[in-house]
Amino acid sequence: MEQESTRQQKVGKQLQKDIADIIRLQGMAMYGGAMVSVTAVRMSPDLALARVHLSIFPSAKAPEVMKTVEQHSRVIRGELGKRVGKQLRIVPELMFFVDDSLDYVARIDELLKK
Repeated sequence: MEQESTRQQKVGKQLQKDIADIIRLQGMAMYGGAMVSVTAVRMSPDLALARVHLSIFPSAKAPEVMKTVEQHSRVIRGELGKRVGKQLRIVPELMFFVDDSLDYVARIDELLKK
């Protein structure tokens, strides 16, 4: 994967903050009591696509939460448009992915304890 430009990184960081805020405002109840955090946002070179990485706790609820997020992606994108519409020409399409790096760390810890 190629290096992101400074602009891609800046836009990604801003979107990360905004999407995290939107998800937080929707509340944990909407996601079945799971805690959802935005760990990273990677932008395409033309800034038309944002790959949003979500960390979900407990991870057992990840499939259920991802389904809910996908169903509400238009609402999230619409809310995002209200926030960044003045700065960006187009509001990027959002693609959501599970960031399971915490599970990976926990698994490594588990293996090291044996």
